[in-house]
Amino acid sequence: MNSTQDQPAGERESATRALERELSVLIGRARSISLSLAARVHPELDAACYAMLLHLGDIGPVRAADVVERTGLDKSTISRQIARLEELELVERVADPHDGRARLVQLTDGGTERLATVRNDRRARLHAILDRWPTDEITTFSDLLGKLNQDL
Repeated sequence: MNSTQDQPAGERESATRALERELSVLIGRARSISLSLAARVHPELDAACYAMLLHLGDIGPVRAADVVERTGLDKSTISRQIARLEELELVERVADPHDGRARLVQLTDGGTERLATVRNDRRARLHAILDRWPTDEITTFSDLLGKLNQDL
């Protein structure tokens, strides 16, 4: 039963609406959690800049232009977010060792430490929730989220 023709139209519509409803709840909760985590990193950090900080933490020292390319966000958005993270002393610009004319953006020591603390707490919370789930359900959920993210 892979094809949409294998499912009655009403059943498929009902399943799609249930998924849409659950995704809406998940997105709302994710926003709320992101705001809370951002405030734990720095009281003046907003959710969008928190997302940028996470991204920078994952990719390491990088040119701002590469962040634009990787995220698909507008150059001015990236510039504003990086400038804000610099103001909060969570990131810094350093000389590119391969090109003295270029600058790289990287987390400061303080930014790295604060982000690691919040990530560890977030990971522990997720593990506590998922400890109640069988491994095969975690794997299936992860695979399906990956498929949805790829299709989006």
